[in-house]
Amino acid sequence: MNYYSESINNLIEELAGLPNIGPKSAQRLAFHILNLPEKRVERMAETILTARKKICLCERCFNLSDQKVCPICSNPKRDPSTVMVVEEPSDLAAYEKTGQYRGLYHVLHGAVNPMVGVQPENLKLKELLQRLQREDIKEVIIATNSTVEGEATALWISKYVKQAGIKVTRIASGVPVGGALEFIDEMTLFRALEGRTEL
Repeated sequence: MNYYSESINNLIEELAGLPNIGPKSAQRLAFHILNLPEKRVERMAETILTARKKICLCERCFNLSDQKVCPICSNPKRDPSTVMVVEEPSDLAAYEKTGQYRGLYHVLHGAVNPMVGVQPENLKLKELLQRLQREDIKEVIIATNSTVEGEATALWISKYVKQAGIKVTRIASGVPVGGALEFIDEMTLFRALEGRTEL
């Protein structure tokens, strides 16, 4: 039974489609938005639309950016000889919050998962291999999640990076098995980075 008008139900439904937002959270968010001043809601909607139109993938690392080359890749203070491979932009953000890593990144936008049809060619793996040929990279740090899919992706990457004669390391076990990087605290991520091992 619908308790609300069609417009409210539509808003709740859209919000419930966001990650980690259940029906109750969606309802709370919907009522919060409806109680905001109209100008604030307009600004919020415009910000979302602008971000959606302007945001693209960095040509070098495939992080989300509003420029062709993201601020990390264009920063001359970063170490271009080290590349950390992560699954998602949120994983990159998690490592950046530690303030300890000074190299560059490569964002795969997922992990190999044949069960749901995600093959290596569906990720930014080909672009990583091309990057290894173009750039003077000395070490690739694999920082995929400690899940079955993340481990399978790490093995795939290590195989090809080793063939290119480049040092390959994997983040250490400070990251719990089954844990997603974006939800792990900065100190755990820092210890995992410091304790990485060569594959």
